[in-house]
Amino acid sequence: MASGNLTHLTEFILRGVSDRPDLQMPLFFVFLAIYGLTVAGNLGIITLTSVDSQLQTPMYFFLRHLAVINLGDSTVIAPKMLVNFLVSKKTISYYGCAAQLGGFLVFIVGEIFMLAAMAYDRYVAICNPLLYMVVVSPQICLLLVSLTYLYSLTTALTVSCCVFSVSYCSSNVINHFYCDTVPLLALSCSDTYIPETAVFTSAGTNLFFSMIIVLTSYFHIVLAILRIRSSEGRRKAFSTCASHMMAVTVFYGTILFMYLQPRTNHSLDTDKMASVFYTLVIPMLNPLIYSLRNKDVKDAFKRFLKSPCQAFKLM
Repeated sequence: MASGNLTHLTEFILRGVSDRPDLQMPLFFVFLAIYGLTVAGNLGIITLTSVDSQLQTPMYFFLRHLAVINLGDSTVIAPKMLVNFLVSKKTISYYGCAAQLGGFLVFIVGEIFMLAAMAYDRYVAICNPLLYMVVVSPQICLLLVSLTYLYSLTTALTVSCCVFSVSYCSSNVINHFYCDTVPLLALSCSDTYIPETAVFTSAGTNLFFSMIIVLTSYFHIVLAILRIRSSEGRRKAFSTCASHMMAVTVFYGTILFMYLQPRTNHSLDTDKMASVFYTLVIPMLNPLIYSLRNKDVKDAFKRFLKSPCQAFKLM
């Protein structure tokens, strides 16, 4: 159904990454490979940080939950996207679209604040190492993660309700590969001032506060590292946060690219390309970033391969 009031609308049509028929199968295999690597990598991180006794620290506790979030984010989007590459009618039900938007918001907001929590963890580890296990205790870690999930869920419900409170009467074709706030609101024929304000205020506030936490943490980390006299000590201190710095740079760089574009150059097609990166590519890259540059994770993987049964018995 291509038109009508929101109360009568039963489905949307997702245009996808590309309209070209000759690209559907190649794109299917590309994104199938990306999703397969994402699932394998993040399940690997979740498994290793759960079963290996030497990875039972706050840093790996947060990393495990980042992997859960990355896996959830890509799983909300990739399966439906892959199916749509293989069918001619790329539809998604009204409630399916609402659920996908809600799921996406839960995980993307969760990732923003999980990265902030991880930056705070690195700040305490480097700037206050003697108090590390007191300041970042298991109870504090659990509290930070629980608050992140609770806030993400609250934000997702609020923003989703705002987006789905408007009417659609011109088209139900979404210029995107999943249900996102901006392309959905672009279809509305009713006043979108309130939902648009809610969407951009929420996004801006979340980005601002999380970046303040990350930048403040790394400002103090850099100062602490520069005060270390030995080059070996500086190298060791830097190596403990290098992976997180790389992950933060890639994630926030992509988000800021979207939000800081000049209005005249901004387009939904540009948003689509950026969205591919932070919903599908970054969740695939994070396990590689945190494992290839991390000796503890690589050693844990070797121990797991030697005796997987023993590892599961220790859980």
